[in-house]
Amino acid sequence: MRIKLISPKMTLRPMDSEFKRVMSPSIALLILAALTPNEHEVYIEDENVCKLNLEDKPDLVGISVNVDTSKRAYEISKYYRKQGIKVILGGIHVSANPDEALASADSVCIGEAEELWEQVLADAQTGDLKKKYYNDKPTNLANTPIPKWSLINQSKYLYTNVVVTSRGCPFRCEFCYNSCEYVHNKFRNRPMANVIEEVKALGTKQVMFVDDNFIGNISWTTEFLKQIKPLNLKWHAAVSVNLVQHLDLLDAMKDSGCESLFIGFETINQASIESVGKYQNNIESYEKLIREIHSRGIMVNASLVFGFDADEHTVFEETLNWLVKNKIETMTAHILTPYPGTKIYQRLKSESRIIDYEPTHYNTSYSVFLPNKMTRRQLYEGYLKIYKDFYSIKNIIKRLPNERNQRVPYLLFNLFYRKFGKVVSKIAKIGLMNYLGKLARRLSYGID
Repeated sequence: MRIKLISPKMTLRPMDSEFKRVMSPSIALLILAALTPNEHEVYIEDENVCKLNLEDKPDLVGISVNVDTSKRAYEISKYYRKQGIKVILGGIHVSANPDEALASADSVCIGEAEELWEQVLADAQTGDLKKKYYNDKPTNLANTPIPKWSLINQSKYLYTNVVVTSRGCPFRCEFCYNSCEYVHNKFRNRPMANVIEEVKALGTKQVMFVDDNFIGNISWTTEFLKQIKPLNLKWHAAVSVNLVQHLDLLDAMKDSGCESLFIGFETINQASIESVGKYQNNIESYEKLIREIHSRGIMVNASLVFGFDADEHTVFEETLNWLVKNKIETMTAHILTPYPGTKIYQRLKSESRIIDYEPTHYNTSYSVFLPNKMTRRQLYEGYLKIYKDFYSIKNIIKRLPNERNQRVPYLLFNLFYRKFGKVVSKIAKIGLMNYLGKLARRLSYGID
């Protein structure tokens, strides 16, 4: 069979540039390609980096779907099905809303696909594709292959040095997809030897570990850092706030080459944290954690969410002052978004507070629900303003890292990715994205 795998074009938020679309390819599709037996021909098209070829005649089309890409995904599916070509949809939005997706496809894959894909292909080949495929137990990650990077044009992407070491999350926050019924929430790490083999195969000394939570298993991470220390990497990862309870692990991170950590602080309002069940976050420990990270010469990317029920319109100015005071190097802000299928979606819908069902608005930059202590306009305008103010030249200067070796990557991100990102990404769009990423690595860390 000829199998076509598709990433639909994502929607951009007001502060996003084209960098967002071409940051990195879909690891899920690259893994599916690697799982596909050699008897089949498999190819990948990413609408974020090139126009889809709709004149081809594959035997099976697979589309990975997020909520904000779902509208486009269903359009693509409809096009191929009109030609008699079978379409299967998967991805996080489909897994959380399988019946919705099935109305626009021949089949849906619910949850992790590693142990389902072989059966999907066998059924498609015999013309017996089932409506739903669902693995009722967590995937054995020893069966997860190295992504098949050879199938894509890596020059189209800013970063192709991304690695996943785990699945799941130890926590079950109300606003996260981990609160969905379909999710096997058990946190699992891949076999360490497999991860290290993949890191070595990348051929670069800079690696982005893109797990939901890189420290979901403290003992695994501790041993992993020992194993990768001799590789002399420069690496980045996302961690939870409870890292403050494991300062020896933070030492090991620094010793093994950690350069920055993405942290879901979410809010500086403790009542807001408790309202969505994120009990692992203790706001009193935030500043201690930041000090400890900075004292080791590591940068912080703070992830923040606005629109919790305890948030008033003053939260934006209060948060900006806190970010600048603590010299947070980068900030990623979101408007609270009740993704369909999550617990918060169910709660807000039962309260008749969800008023916007347009899928493309579910990209964390729209107020799709009625806030509790501010208006929708106040929420939206406050969200835009904190981005503008945080990345103002004045505040970029105020937040300049004390560590001299962090100033180049800091300025590259703050100025060329955020402040002037829309201009820079247009220049780099002509097939030079990967080159731009490599140039940033050389300037920042002196490595390829």
